[in-house]
Amino acid sequence: MFQSSVFDYVNVLDKAADASWLRNDAIGNNLANVDTPGYKRQDVAFESVLKQALGSCRYKTMDAKVAALKTERLVPTVFTDHEGYSYRLDKNNVDVDTEGVMLAENQLKYQGLMVGINQEFLNLQTVMK
Repeated sequence: MFQSSVFDYVNVLDKAADASWLRNDAIGNNLANVDTPGYKRQDVAFESVLKQALGSCRYKTMDAKVAALKTERLVPTVFTDHEGYSYRLDKNNVDVDTEGVMLAENQLKYQGLMVGINQEFLNLQTVMK
């Protein structure tokens, strides 16, 4: 990662894209194990980590919050969702329809992050001209 403040937003968007990719893998793993008895669905926590890292100080601008952000603290974590919950007799809690919706949501989020990263580089390219 770059250590210049020029790339602050790019670094945060990069971390978010990595988390989205990891979530895509988790959803794929959930779908692959839909018929595995006892399997519990997994998901990735990143948005809450980002929100906590940005803080809740309302007197700082977003630029100031992102500049002060330590990107090494933005670590997405994989967790087992609803460990004790299952509506199926085989104790599996994966629902194909829910996973499909989560996959579509995550793909849109990832595409949006890619657009954001590309836009940041276009802005830098415009400034350098």
